Amino acid sequence: MKDRQLSDIKDLRLLKRGNIILDKLFKNSVHSIRQITQSDSEAKSFYRFLQNDNVSEADIVRNMTANCVSSCTKKVVLCIQDTTEVNLYNHKNRVKKDNYIGTTNAAKGGIGFLLHPSFVLDAQTLVPYGFSDVKIWNRPLEKLTKTQRNYNMLPIEEKESYKWIESSLNSKKALSKAKEIIIIQDREGDIYEQFGIVPDKKTHLLVRARANRTLSDKTKLFDYIAKQSSKGTYSVTLEGDNRKNIKKREAILEVRYSQVTINKNDLSSKTAPDNITLTIIEAKEINTVVENPICWRLLTTINVENLETALNCITWYTCRWIIEEVFRILKKEGFNIEASELTYAKSIRKLSLLMMETIVKLFLMQIAYNCPEEEIESSCCFSEDELKCLEYQIVSLEGKTQKLKNPYLEKDLKRYVWAIARLGGWKGYASERKPGITTFWIGIQKFSSVMQGWQLFQDVSRR
Repeated sequence: MKDRQLSDIKDLRLLKRGNIILDKLFKNSVHSIRQITQSDSEAKSFYRFLQNDNVSEADIVRNMTANCVSSCTKKVVLCIQDTTEVNLYNHKNRVKKDNYIGTTNAAKGGIGFLLHPSFVLDAQTLVPYGFSDVKIWNRPLEKLTKTQRNYNMLPIEEKESYKWIESSLNSKKALSKAKEIIIIQDREGDIYEQFGIVPDKKTHLLVRARANRTLSDKTKLFDYIAKQSSKGTYSVTLEGDNRKNIKKREAILEVRYSQVTINKNDLSSKTAPDNITLTIIEAKEINTVVENPICWRLLTTINVENLETALNCITWYTCRWIIEEVFRILKKEGFNIEASELTYAKSIRKLSLLMMETIVKLFLMQIAYNCPEEEIESSCCFSEDELKCLEYQIVSLEGKTQKLKNPYLEKDLKRYVWAIARLGGWKGYASERKPGITTFWIGIQKFSSVMQGWQLFQDVSRR
């Protein structure tokens, strides 16, 4: 697994500075430049890096992509896409109103920018490889309505929804050495033109159906699949949510799938094919009286000929939550980028990209711990000095019983992730729920303080 650093910036001083920022973001896990730097001069150097036009967003994205694709050769990968907005409304009086900021969907006249990343995972192990593409943009500060822009009549390339196609094409190019690519999108990605442009022999789309399309025989898509015979059932355990009064339950889902041919309509691009053959998969919860039973309808270019393939597609689609976790750590429950004290939106945008690259390490830690059979080098997340410090932490964190001993070997990332999770509040019992991203996040922050004390002790000892 490649270390997640910048490597392709022409100015070597800027390259070094960028990697220092990446390292400090991961170790300190806060958005504030003042809090991750140790002196006023260092803080100023970080501010200058983020404002420097010689380091562009495209430079950072290119480095992020390079870190990703080097690990994907001959692998079957999932490429998960979604959009989030960074709302800077609470800082509207401080942030400069320039070409890097615009309106958002938030209430109260939100201002900010949007991110549309493509997050890549191993299809079998779910090991995260990083980002194959990140589109970052802003709307105008004075945005016209769809009616004023005659939005429906615009070519697809001029619509904001083209982000799905553009990101898919960029990811397809970046991941050209992968064995197979499954691009996963939510309902917004259900765009007719995309099904005609993106797929090829090794690139597939797996998209949740949004439109109840009219098929060639005039029947509706959702009605058609509902009338097909059941191909089998499977069960999933759904976690409860006490805040919403939702109880934990075992859900049984019935699976149907069938090949369908969808047709373009009057609003489709003239260059789009007249019709496209896809497979629709329906997973619908049965034997339940809950208010909102599960019902997933997925459109895919994957050839589904048996229940096993259909279940694989459903499992892959459920991995879409991972990109929501990326957004959660970037924003409210993690770095809290929307609380940034930076004055320039272009600096906040670059900082967001750097934060996203460090978030990959958190997911790497989670997957490493959740997959006992997957061995990942500890050096991909921690330096030799940090590993030495963590070894002492392990001694103090282990309990007296065998159940509370760290069961992993040195050099295995799981050994040190165990320690980070314990620092984050996890109790250490195998019977307990496995630690999640938030636990690792808290653990990393606490370890940062421990590491500062460790380094101070080392410095004093050498005198």
